[in-house]
Amino acid sequence: MPYPRKIMVGLLGAALFAAGGLGLALTQDSADEQTVSSLQADRAASEAADRSYDRPTESPSVSPSASVSSSPSPSVKPSPAKTATKVATPKKTATIPASCTAYSGNKLIACKLLPSYGFSYSQMSPLVKLWNRESGWDATAENPSSGAYGIPQALPGNKMATAGSDWRTNPATQIKWGLGYIRSVYGSPSAAWAHSQSTGWY
Repeated sequence: MPYPRKIMVGLLGAALFAAGGLGLALTQDSADEQTVSSLQADRAASEAADRSYDRPTESPSVSPSASVSSSPSPSVKPSPAKTATKVATPKKTATIPASCTAYSGNKLIACKLLPSYGFSYSQMSPLVKLWNRESGWDATAENPSSGAYGIPQALPGNKMATAGSDWRTNPATQIKWGLGYIRSVYGSPSAAWAHSQSTGWY
């Protein structure tokens, strides 16, 4: 039986209203799903960021070649203590001129000094005779009457201080003074001996 026009319009309106409501509901559900999906994506991104932030940073690995080798420095062995060993140094022996080998003691001193006063070794013979007479080559010989002293019998004895302050005890000092005196007064021991032979003194 055909429905009246008004009823048909009402039914159609109700159907459209229901369809619109259904579409609105579907649209709302779709929007809700998108919102949920968006929120889930944001949450997943946030959690990933949190995990990235909380993860400890790994220190760069140092290759063995870059590490500084702390090889122990070579140990220095202590050298054994040097024992002080005294090496006996050979004593320097004074060279005796061939012309003086026949003499010793105070006479040897005089013989070796002859060249330094300009005398040849041949002057040793008259010098020995001269001072044999004067003092016997004794460095402490003293003339009790005149006060002449020493090997050359210097008068007074302290004249020999010009050759050294040890003139009273050192035969070398006395001989140096005596040779200087002979050279300045007589020129040579042979001339002094000749004068002594003729006068008894020089």
